[in-house]
Amino acid sequence: MTDFAKPTLLVVDGHSLAYRAFFALPVDNFTTRDGQHTNGIYGFLSMFVNLVKAEQPTHLAVAFDTSRHSFRTEEYPEYKANRSESPAEFKGQIPLLQECLAAMNVTVLTKEGIEADDILATLATQGAAEGYDVLVCSGDRDTIQLVTDDVTLLYPSVQGVSQLKRYTPDAVVEKYGLPPANYPDIAALVGETSDNLPGVPKVGEKTAVKWLTQWGSLDSLLENADKITGVVGGNLRDHLDDVRRNRTLNALLRDVELGVGPADLAVQPIDAQAVRDIFARLEFRTLLPRVFEAVGADLDDGADHAANTVAAPKPVEVDAAALEAWVAARTAADDAEEVALMLTTEGGLPARLGLATGDEAIETTWSTDVSATLGPWLSSDAPKVIADAKAQVKALRRAGVRLRGLVFDPILAGWLLRPSFPDKGLGDLVDRYLDEKLPEADPTQLVPETEGATPGQLSWYALRVADAMRAQMPASVARVMTEIELPTLDTLADMEVAGVAVSHEKLSGFSAELGARAEAVAQLAYAEIGREVNLGSPKQLQEVLFEQLELPKTRKTKTGYSTDAAVLADLQESNPHPFLDLLLQHREATKLRQIIESLDASIGNDRAAGSDGRIHTTYVQTGSQTGRLSSTDPNLQNIPIRTEESRRIRAAFEVGEGYETLLTADYSQIEMRIMAHLSGDEGLIEAFNSGEDLHRFVGARVFGVEPADVTPAMRTKVKAMSYGLVYGLSAFGLSKQLRIDQSEAKLLMTEYFARFGAVRDYLRSSVEQARIDGYTETIFGRRRPFPDLASPNRVLRENAERAALNAPIQGSAADIMKIALFRIHDEFRAQGVASRVLLQIHDELVVEVAPGEWDLVEQIVHDRMGDAAELSVPLDVQIGRGENWDVAGH
Repeated sequence: MTDFAKPTLLVVDGHSLAYRAFFALPVDNFTTRDGQHTNGIYGFLSMFVNLVKAEQPTHLAVAFDTSRHSFRTEEYPEYKANRSESPAEFKGQIPLLQECLAAMNVTVLTKEGIEADDILATLATQGAAEGYDVLVCSGDRDTIQLVTDDVTLLYPSVQGVSQLKRYTPDAVVEKYGLPPANYPDIAALVGETSDNLPGVPKVGEKTAVKWLTQWGSLDSLLENADKITGVVGGNLRDHLDDVRRNRTLNALLRDVELGVGPADLAVQPIDAQAVRDIFARLEFRTLLPRVFEAVGADLDDGADHAANTVAAPKPVEVDAAALEAWVAARTAADDAEEVALMLTTEGGLPARLGLATGDEAIETTWSTDVSATLGPWLSSDAPKVIADAKAQVKALRRAGVRLRGLVFDPILAGWLLRPSFPDKGLGDLVDRYLDEKLPEADPTQLVPETEGATPGQLSWYALRVADAMRAQMPASVARVMTEIELPTLDTLADMEVAGVAVSHEKLSGFSAELGARAEAVAQLAYAEIGREVNLGSPKQLQEVLFEQLELPKTRKTKTGYSTDAAVLADLQESNPHPFLDLLLQHREATKLRQIIESLDASIGNDRAAGSDGRIHTTYVQTGSQTGRLSSTDPNLQNIPIRTEESRRIRAAFEVGEGYETLLTADYSQIEMRIMAHLSGDEGLIEAFNSGEDLHRFVGARVFGVEPADVTPAMRTKVKAMSYGLVYGLSAFGLSKQLRIDQSEAKLLMTEYFARFGAVRDYLRSSVEQARIDGYTETIFGRRRPFPDLASPNRVLRENAERAALNAPIQGSAADIMKIALFRIHDEFRAQGVASRVLLQIHDELVVEVAPGEWDLVEQIVHDRMGDAAELSVPLDVQIGRGENWDVAGH
């Protein structure tokens, strides 16, 4: 048989690659409406269809483990015993993946007591003997031993399952220095951490290869172990039994009775409808056409699924006069027709405009004539739908047009309906709510085969999606959209256009200081260990900390032992060492410098604003599950607070030219006030209404002393207790946070609840109600679904319970801040003041005050923040003033 005529057998390790895919893709981005996590399935199938398309196998099978128990664990019970339990989010994905493969008519093989690698080894051996070109795809290095001239291993790279390295015999020799058949000998000497097979201490791959080359085989090496000199020779002699055991266990079985052979694995046509059904359940809409393309099946086969496709209207190109007439015809009636619009931008300014109603679409190029003609309608209350509206609102502002009448933004609506898993773009929404595919050009093609939807067509899709989403949106959530999120969007657009003045000189000077500090600390750290290492390399740090310095090993990770900052801070407290202290100092200086450099690079980086000496951050409304705003380009939320370094960073945020001063305003203890209101606890309500220091008042009740006798330590404990409750803190968590015994923490919680019982009752009842409803709700009706409250998986269920505790409180705080923000903004405009809100960071607002407007601005800010919500306790607002953010905040 010639090579050209040889069939190709592809055998895949399903569990290994699905597990890698799980960690390669963010779990929160791949969850169905009913809470089923799907990132492992999606990642595996994405790799699988690419592999099938590229390799065109004639025969195909996927093997899975049945459990951790196998003949190897019978021989050595500690085999793989070090592996932690699979993440809760991964559980349940393998059966669904197997169901997908069954729908694709791919043979799935399992055998009790046998590992997937043994199935692969058996099929590879049989396939090579029967004249197949064999491809083995696995993430287990033991499969290297299978490589021959007829068997190629496709091994995932460190980037994940999307990139596969091809191991031929030459490639194995190049990497390991020995032929593939000798790889198990190397592994027997070195050991395999992931399988809990200890090797010979101090023996790595280089030493193992040197020995095997010198002695010709592992058996010969072991027979001559007494001739190996030095410490490693002694180690080898002490661990001969470990090496022999490792070699026995890492040998893959090649004669497993499977009931099928390579000839039985011929590629079969997929069951198209079954694939559609399972992909619909898993909400894999974009993956569906890739599967059909990979196997050469026709996605549009005339079945019922195509009946829902609606052709977008061909947009009509119009000039300014025709545009004016078109709009007038649709807004003349008292009940003006809802119109969707889509504006493309160039350099932050309008470029192309598309408008659509339910049955037609028009388009035009933006010009001064269009601006003059359409400006009155854009600025009117005529109802408008815009998808991802904020960037378009900003572009219109810069063109001198203030948009009004925005009644629906599908992107915001999608986030409100699914805050944990928001759809990222209009195409995702069209897919989900219309079960259609938005025409999109492939950005990787120089000449795209499919043209993308035009602005007019995008408007038409946005309008139809809006109708479909309204049908699914509860009334309370619709009110949050119209009464909170859309007014906030309008305010944020103005804030982003305005930006905030920032001193390049202050930032660059502080950055240089931090660079010098980091270098000086690094030199001291090197002196402590007698050599230079890369202080940013986890691998090198693991070697220094746990081998050279012999510090206690930290939490186990996939790449060794954890060296993250929090873990090392705990290690420094329990086992102080000068090097650790210096390492933490170096990390802090480096992290701060990165933040500062990011801020400095963003000054004057807005193309539309030009080099104005200001930072124009972008606020993300859909960036959190609770409703809180986040920011990006640059991120202003990650600036440290309440440290000397943070004060220096904030001091660089200055009042701009033409303005007099900065005003800062923040809520005092807003989350605790919301908890007092929601729980109705008389003790907490009394504390806030009396004007006493909350934590001193609570401390007096908990410890049974007068408020004046509450010590700072007592106040710290009850403060941690109070805020911890909002986040579902356990007695263990409280003990760790306060560094006290768990028994003391438990007693503290008991005493707290004995005096503030309504808080305990509220927290319990809120979770139970969420379990019944499937969601929590803020004071204003914002919902956050928690499907995992009903999960049979204990870990998922308890995580959901903790999150459900604080969702109404955090979400209500976010709503209150947004209401205050847009009401201040609107009143500034109504009063005709030149002052403007610049920033909203956490619970704080920063306002740039124009000359002569302080008294009025201060009154507006104080009143609108104070009356943003009607609670049973007052909303306390603290206001500061100064020439920069730091001074104004104190």
